[in-house]
Amino acid sequence: MKHLIAGLLIAGCGLAGAAQADSHMSNEDLMKAAKARQATMQLYAFNIGTLGAMAKGEIDYDADAAKAAAGNLVKLSSQNQMAYWPAGSAQGEIEGSRALPALWENMEDAAAKGGALVEAAMAAEAADDLEALRAAMGGLGGACGACHKAYRAPN
Repeated sequence: MKHLIAGLLIAGCGLAGAAQADSHMSNEDLMKAAKARQATMQLYAFNIGTLGAMAKGEIDYDADAAKAAAGNLVKLSSQNQMAYWPAGSAQGEIEGSRALPALWENMEDAAAKGGALVEAAMAAEAADDLEALRAAMGGLGGACGACHKAYRAPN
């Protein structure tokens, strides 16, 4: 429970604080921030891919590997990501960004969605067998999808 509360606070404060970011950042600094958030998303995808492959039976279930991947998701989603989301780094403002401007207009909602990811990652980490992991995957997919549908442009 202590980790959940801390994670929600970090996720909420991290994104909410991004709206306060310095609007005078150089394009280079905006690009660095966007690359950092994209790298974090790639790490999310890598770890969720491992869990999803186990849940689907594409690879053998390995309790230690599942716990490690879910633990990585908890750590990643609980980190303060404020610096990754500066104003001026939305799609159309810098090259390669798929973040929609609506994210900066709805920071409170985006922060809540980040908190839901922390909760879902913690549920996956608590899964102690394949069936529990399969049950936790819906929460992970739902948390990721909710934010992406609202705040990420399609390819």
